[in-house]
Amino acid sequence: GWGMPLFPDSTNLAFAPAAFPFRATFPARDSIRCRYNPPVDHHAVAAVAIAGSCLDVLGTLYLAYDLLGGQHGPLRLLTRAVTYSIIFGLGYGLGMWFGPFLGLITGAATGITISIEMNRTARGLKHFSLPWEALFALIRSSAFAAGIYKVLGVEFAVAFAFVAAAGQVIAYAYGVRPGTDYSANRGPRFTHRQFWGTIARTVGYLAAALICGLIVHNVAHLWAFALRVGIVAGVVSGVGITFNPYIEYYADNLPQRWLGAIGVGLIFCGFALQSLQYWLTIFDVRIT
Repeated sequence: GWGMPLFPDSTNLAFAPAAFPFRATFPARDSIRCRYNPPVDHHAVAAVAIAGSCLDVLGTLYLAYDLLGGQHGPLRLLTRAVTYSIIFGLGYGLGMWFGPFLGLITGAATGITISIEMNRTARGLKHFSLPWEALFALIRSSAFAAGIYKVLGVEFAVAFAFVAAAGQVIAYAYGVRPGTDYSANRGPRFTHRQFWGTIARTVGYLAAALICGLIVHNVAHLWAFALRVGIVAGVVSGVGITFNPYIEYYADNLPQRWLGAIGVGLIFCGFALQSLQYWLTIFDVRIT
């Protein structure tokens, strides 16, 4: 008994568990680090960096107001595109909650196409022909499909792109357009025709999700997903239509100093988003 060492050799597997039972109770250092340092997806980091680069470019364009033709230049279209992209990007990104990529690509596609249509309406011109409107519809539906394909699969995404585009073309044929009852003033507006257009978009996206789910047969909780898509599309489009008179008014009447201030703000926001990847490295945040 007295000849036995106080601490047996830890390399002896027969004595180690009995002599040091606390080893099995303490979590490993890596598990502790994982608990307090959750990983960040590298796709999200890349999307944030790309968004920062886009904001830098937009800010530079705003600062170059005079070089781009002043009030008669393309900044009116650019202002509409940026504002609508932010509204629809935040709406779809937060409403669907499928990740930042969905909000980024859907917001950009929807904002750019709608701004082109609204810019034409603001100039007092007739709406685009139906083939052009079909192209805009396909761009918007394809962007939404690209944002959900990782969750629901490629087959569902492709089917949804074509079905949703077909539904929008039918709506265009019946006069449901972004520029319906156009107005540019400092006040919200939601007319009777705009209300029924919002209802049509809600029902259309809901039906498109149901049809694609029945075709593909691999979507869990299909009704819940379809209701989510329809409600989000309806709410986002309704909010955009209600407040688009503000956007249209300030797109044509924003003072030059405000344009410069917006440009500087966009550049700073772009730098902040681009620096996120470096802050993650400084704070030892794991990127998967």
